[in-house]
Amino acid sequence: MASPGIEVELLVKGHSDLGEVPPEVKPSDSQTSVAIADLEWREMEGDDCGFHYGDGTNEAQDNDFPTVERSRLQEMLSLLGLETYQVQKLTLQDSLQISFDSMKNCAPQVPKDLPWHFLRKLQALNAEARNTTMVLDMPPDAWPAEKESQMEEEMIYWDPAEDIATDDIYSFSELPVPDTPVNPLDLLCALLLSSDTFLQQEVLLKMSLCQFALPLVLPDSENHYHTFLLWALRGVMRTCCFQPPRGLRSFREDSVVLSRLPTFAFVRMDVSSNSKSQLLNAILSPARRQWDCFWHRDLNLGTNPREISDGLVEISWFFPSGKEDLDVFPEPVAFLNLRGDIGSHWLQFKLLTEVSSAVFILTDNISKKEYKLLYSMKESTTKYYFILSPYRGKRNTNLRFLNRLIPVLKIDHSHVLVKVSSTDSESFVRRIRAIICSVARSPCRRVSVEDMAHAARKLGLRIDEDLEECQKAKDRMEKIIRKIKDVDAYKRDELRLQGDPARKAAQVEREFCQLQWVSDPPEKHRAELRRRVLELRVQQNGQELSSGVQEFILGISSPSLGERQYFLRWMEWGLARLGPPRPRQPPETLLTLRPKLGGASDLNEPLWPEPLGVEHFLREMGQFYEAESCLVEAGRLSAAQRRFAHFPGLAVELLLGGLPLELVDGATLSIPVRWVTGLLKELHVRLDRRSRLVVLSALGVPGTGKSTLLNTMFGLRFATGRSCSPRGSFMQLLPVAEGFSQDLGCDQILVIDSGGLISGALASAGDRFEQEASLATLLMGLSNVTVVSLAEMKDIPPAILHAFLRLEKTGHMPNYQFVYQNLHDLSVPSPKMRDRRQPLDPPSDLSRAATHMEKQGGSFRTLAGLAERQHVWHIPALWHGAPPMASVSLGYSEAIFELKRCLLENIRNGLSNQNKNIQQLIELVRRL
Repeated sequence: MASPGIEVELLVKGHSDLGEVPPEVKPSDSQTSVAIADLEWREMEGDDCGFHYGDGTNEAQDNDFPTVERSRLQEMLSLLGLETYQVQKLTLQDSLQISFDSMKNCAPQVPKDLPWHFLRKLQALNAEARNTTMVLDMPPDAWPAEKESQMEEEMIYWDPAEDIATDDIYSFSELPVPDTPVNPLDLLCALLLSSDTFLQQEVLLKMSLCQFALPLVLPDSENHYHTFLLWALRGVMRTCCFQPPRGLRSFREDSVVLSRLPTFAFVRMDVSSNSKSQLLNAILSPARRQWDCFWHRDLNLGTNPREISDGLVEISWFFPSGKEDLDVFPEPVAFLNLRGDIGSHWLQFKLLTEVSSAVFILTDNISKKEYKLLYSMKESTTKYYFILSPYRGKRNTNLRFLNRLIPVLKIDHSHVLVKVSSTDSESFVRRIRAIICSVARSPCRRVSVEDMAHAARKLGLRIDEDLEECQKAKDRMEKIIRKIKDVDAYKRDELRLQGDPARKAAQVEREFCQLQWVSDPPEKHRAELRRRVLELRVQQNGQELSSGVQEFILGISSPSLGERQYFLRWMEWGLARLGPPRPRQPPETLLTLRPKLGGASDLNEPLWPEPLGVEHFLREMGQFYEAESCLVEAGRLSAAQRRFAHFPGLAVELLLGGLPLELVDGATLSIPVRWVTGLLKELHVRLDRRSRLVVLSALGVPGTGKSTLLNTMFGLRFATGRSCSPRGSFMQLLPVAEGFSQDLGCDQILVIDSGGLISGALASAGDRFEQEASLATLLMGLSNVTVVSLAEMKDIPPAILHAFLRLEKTGHMPNYQFVYQNLHDLSVPSPKMRDRRQPLDPPSDLSRAATHMEKQGGSFRTLAGLAERQHVWHIPALWHGAPPMASVSLGYSEAIFELKRCLLENIRNGLSNQNKNIQQLIELVRRL
């Protein structure tokens, strides 16, 4: 007797014994692309099965859904405590608030805890964020005493030999019991449906860093439409290895939305004994490593019934790393996964057939209805493959219908695969990969996510990016971007106040400030500096705003908060697209660049090419404000003549909306004091009575992971990666929940990232070193808490050592946290949270610092005292595996959370020195 695989192969090659294929049903005028004979409504588990035609209509939308179906979503939202966010959506700022829960790392206890638990874990890039297990936080000694006694008696006197057990033994209703478990996919869908588009974007970005599959089509049967998440995916960037035939391997970063790739869809028809998601995970996983990219039935709560997530389409990608033992595919490939049966989600299946290079259909049974569904796809150019488990289904019926589908779907025996329990899984996965590679090598359909959105729009799906506010913001961005032909020329011609004018003004003002610390400075020299500053500022004030800057100001001045936020995001992406995809260094080579940076001696020499960004437009606004304010101070301009006094207000709105603002100008390596003072004054007005601040700064050489650390700890948006980061220092505001501010002792936390200011220059670098030491002193002097990010032991930059010594003279010493991050080893060691080894203990460090601190008046005693006050953290490697397919390691995430908890605990216990209000911060900026 032939094996099932052989029998399938023979019957597929033979002719059908079921008669002729049904004649084609000619479409009517209103049904332009697809018509199916004898289409019927079909319901499975309460889901609608409306068939959708090429004109984008959905019959199901014209009919009333059963009441039970309409209430399913509302029941889930109510269970999760999200029903209040259906009109006023949950925002990104809501998710960033510091609260009591920010210091907790316990499991959720009730369903209403699940959304916030998921967001916190996702913000920390925790690989276990999708785990929705609830644990009751009530120890046995908290149970009622009489109930515990009753339990013991019943357990003692119960006879296990009796067939009938008393009801009392199982009647523990008065004891705490877990609530109804929630499927993780239902939680994700409910949260996304309750979030605004910017929080959706942040959720998907964090999920991508965790290597989770991302939602592409979000189902919403309650409101009768499904949403294609184009906007939510725009923020996802991936790094890919490129190996030219005659060139060196390089890494390039690009948006997943714009990359055109071969795409493979996996769907289920009726019932399948094989799990699609497990199969996809096996296909994506390299040898001896299992990645759970797609949530599947064998994971925790994976078998829980899905209430609202059937119809969800997920997307994931494979990107090669350039390592043959890890790359299961030689080129980037996209994968789509439809949750639920294709018969119940015909619109999503139709979309997948129009955008995929090949569709893999998993099923145990092919019945007459399934045959009709597939027959309707006869015009499709997509390749189809079947994965069958014939022993679990009606084998003979399957074979007869497969024979009928041969001419319809243009398949042959190689398109039918059989997987039963005895099939070797590794061999089967290798066969699927070989098919995918073969299709990708041949001329096949290659689509981007943008292309998929166009197809979805034609089918009648709602596109999240089609909102009027979003499109208006995009149009304004394109008006600016179209005029940028050459970035350097644009900076020179359109951002005229930057470059040489700003550098000269900053240099003169720096000299003027230094005179304040000179005893008896020559008045003639002071007057000369004043004259030169005024002259430069008059020249700047005589310039007019360029058309690009005017358009930018109009964009951030929109009365609509949503339109302003859309505009800023569009600007970020539009400016990033100006050049070719940026080359990136592979993670393991980050540290090798440091020696080159340490030798830089020219103060104005950039540490690396700075890309054009939003900060350049805000910097230009700051320079106009600086020049005008200087003239007002000098009496050369009256307050009534001011044109740019409203600029700080516009910038503060962006800060309150979550955009990092530049504190130290990356072009001049100086603080524009009037501009920053104006920002802080305006912030004080906006915050009104909630202006008590704690300032937390992070310093370190670029490439030591400080920005990633801050983003992971607090969900911030500081730029990461040496090749794309701006050079200046940036600040971002974190609100503290009103219910927690009294306990924490502050209303806001101002987080400062030193960016690229500290290059690790040695004292022999002259002006560069002095400037870095001054800036480090400034940032640490403003701070209550300073995190020093280091790549390896004994790697404290000399400029930071000098800042310690200078601050010791002022009596202001922030709470220091030294963080050593493992940037070399990509494996995950067991986390060593708080190692008391002191980075300043070795004599070599003390002598190295003492050699250069004569004029600071420092001593060995000063550094020794610092060593007694420091806290040292050792953070495991960021990646688990080799990028770009590596996920964030659980050890890294947990260590970062523990560091965050410690920082907040120190703030709450007053270990971070006296908290400031904004007025005090303004004075500190001026004094330092």
